[in-house]
Amino acid sequence: MIFTVPVPTRQAAQVDVSSRTRILLIEDNDTSRQLMGEYLEYHGYEVCSLSRGNCANSTIDCFRPHVILLDLKLPDVDGFTLLEQFQQRPDWGLIPIIVVSAFAFQSDQQRALGLGACRYLVKPVNLLQLRRTITDELSLVPY
Repeated sequence: MIFTVPVPTRQAAQVDVSSRTRILLIEDNDTSRQLMGEYLEYHGYEVCSLSRGNCANSTIDCFRPHVILLDLKLPDVDGFTLLEQFQQRPDWGLIPIIVVSAFAFQSDQQRALGLGACRYLVKPVNLLQLRRTITDELSLVPY
């Protein structure tokens, strides 16, 4: 008797990997947060969304994200301040932080990257590009 085992395709492997991937989304705009969150969940990611930055530290400790998507303009704390706080925690050093911001000035991008962000996407963000960026960053993290 011959048994055949289905060979997983590359696409199936990506879905399996992303289904274990936790993303912390810090975005104050309800529409943007909902759109990005639902899109990422549809593609198998586990998403925790925050509309404010003041509880980001405790959420990171509890949720333990693999990636952080960070808006810079938040109602309670500046995204740059959050980047500085994240850098003070060595145990968070391997978490890629992708800034998703309407700030399109080169100086904002350089400042965010200088404070530890690994990528900077300008709104409105292309959702396919966002997903590719997440995948690219996760491939660089040595787990």
